[in-house]
Formats: sequence, C-alpha cells, structure tokens
Amino acid sequence: MSLLFSPLSLREIDFSNRAWVSSMCQYSATEGVVGDWHLVHLGAFATGGAGLIMAEASAVTPEGRISIHCPGLWNEEHVEAWSRVTRFVHGQGTKIGIQLAHAGRKGSTMAPWEDHLIATHEEGGWTTDAPSAIAFEGYPVPRQLSSAQISELVESFAAAARRASAAGFDVVEIHAAHGYLLHQFLSPLSNQRTDVYGGTFENRIRFLCEVVEAVRETISPAMPLFVRISATDYAQGGWDIDESVQLARVLKTMGVDLIDVSSGGNIAGVTIPVAPGYQVPFAQRIRSEVNVPTSAVGLITEALQAEDILDSGKADATMLARAMLRNPRWALHAAEELGDIIAWPPQFERARTLHAS
Repeated sequence: MSLLFSPLSLREIDFSNRAWVSSMCQYSATEGVVGDWHLVHLGAFATGGAGLIMAEASAVTPEGRISIHCPGLWNEEHVEAWSRVTRFVHGQGTKIGIQLAHAGRKGSTMAPWEDHLIATHEEGGWTTDAPSAIAFEGYPVPRQLSSAQISELVESFAAAARRASAAGFDVVEIHAAHGYLLHQFLSPLSNQRTDVYGGTFENRIRFLCEVVEAVRETISPAMPLFVRISATDYAQGGWDIDESVQLARVLKTMGVDLIDVSSGGNIAGVTIPVAPGYQVPFAQRIRSEVNVPTSAVGLITEALQAEDILDSGKADATMLARAMLRNPRWALHAAEELGDIIAWPPQFERARTLHAS
C-alpha cells in the first residue's frame, strides 16, 4: 500500500489515510449557523475517500468571523447545526475536524464575490480588534485589545472547543496562520505591544500558548489537537521559519499533536514563490528539527506528488484544498492511480476501475 493511503493514528483517533481536506472558507453561513451548503460541501469529501476533512475557520466570537457570512461555534445553535454535518461524515467512515479561529484585524468583510470588501455596521459588520492599532492594507484601523480582553478570548477558544466536542468533531485545530488574530500576535510587524504580549518571542507567542493550554485542558485527552501556523511572513523583520521551529518545540511540549504548516497572509504585497508544493519545505524542516508530526499544504494536486511528500519524510499527511474543490472524490481516484484498494461508498462501487483480485 502507498503511504498516502496508509493509516495514521494520533492519540486515540485513527485516520484511514493521509489524503486530507484542508480548511476552505465558503462564506455561506447565516449568523454563524451552517446549513445545507456545508452538509453537501463537506459531505461530498466524506463520500470521496478523504481520511480527514477539516471544516473551515469557525469563529469563537461573533467578532471573530472573517466575513459576516462565516460560521461560528459561540453558541448552542451552532453545535446543533454542525452536528448534522459530523453525523453524515461519520456515517461514511470519515473523520472530521474543525478550525477554531478569530480573524482579528482581517475580519468584518463581505464575501469575496460581493462588490465591496468591508461590511458596514448596517450590513452586520463590526469594529475589529488586534494586538496593536495597525491596519492590514485596505482594511480599517483596528482597536488594540486589552489584557482583560485577551483573557476573555482565551476562554472563548476553550468554550468553542467544548462545543466542538459536543458537535461530534474528532479533531480541533487552532488557527494561528494567514494573518488572523493569533498570527497577528506572533509577528512583530503586526504586534508592537510593550506589555507581556509583545516584544520578545516569548511574549509574542504567549496568547497562542494560553489558547493552546486552555483548549488542551478542555478537550478529551483522546482528541488530537492541531495548530495551523504560517511558517513565514515573507517580509523583512516579520515572523519567519526559525521562529516557527522554535514555536513548534513549545507547542509539542504543550500537547499539540500536529503542526499544520502554511505560510503568509499577515503582510500585504509580499512576494511569495508560488509553485507546486512550495510550502512543503517548511513542514519538512519543522518535522525533522522538532520531531513533531506535520501536514503539508500548498498546490498539492497530484497523487504521485502527495505520495512523494510522504515517502521522502517531508510530512506525515497532505492537506489539499483547491484540488478537492475541483474534484471532491480526488482521494478515490488517487488511490486507484497508486494501485490501492480502499473503501468506496456502496452507491459508487459500480464506478470502480480497480478491483481486488
């Protein structure tokens, strides 16, 4: 069997394979509540053979949403709505995780296909918060969070993690990447505080570490905890891969089971060397230097490419996004390409081209 379709166990969760669906915003929730779109969107991946489906960034408070259309986990209505999705996914024998997030200064937007970027208060928008009153390019200037507000947000992450467990998720991932709030604290370009949450490396990672500690204490010891990071800001004086390695060492000691390695998103206008697998070396370095499981993401589109990433020891799992959007049954086809016999939904069996001898 290929490595891509070999099982992986983290804590007490067994993933049937390592072809995983990365978190992808859909901008299709109402007041944070997911509905039919998410059931069909995520359900398609469950019928398509993926070993793990990571549901999109879901806000821990109303003001933590990226857009006014993004989902959340700040109340019990959200739990009920997400439970409908997790039940279907589990019915297909697939695992599902959720990404807990706060957008910080990059929040209060419209959906990307609408005719303006920032939602007005009349449209349901809000004044955003951040480590410092520094705007992301094209966005309004945010308010600087107080220490008391930071403590409240730590509790909000923990409460959302409790709701994630109640909703039936198998994995919780803390979103500290792509220029959202926790990443904003990590980077000295967006965090210019002079208190215990700014300045030194230890201070800039403090908020994330407090969130990790609170979430790890909240969820079951059997449940894996992931953290998604941006390995670099691609900007002089910003967060970089050396600090990412250092952070991963800390997170490993705190009970984080996998580092989901992406990059960028915090600073506008930077040059990103986009190419197939361009973020894989970041996952490889963290995995090799910290000895912690990683997932690789970023223009992974082909079965042989994903297999090579795993076979060469660059990561423990592959996260696919746009390739899965284009073909939600990517994993079924990839298994056949690699010569592996994996479970298909019985409704699809007649479409198989590769059968066990």
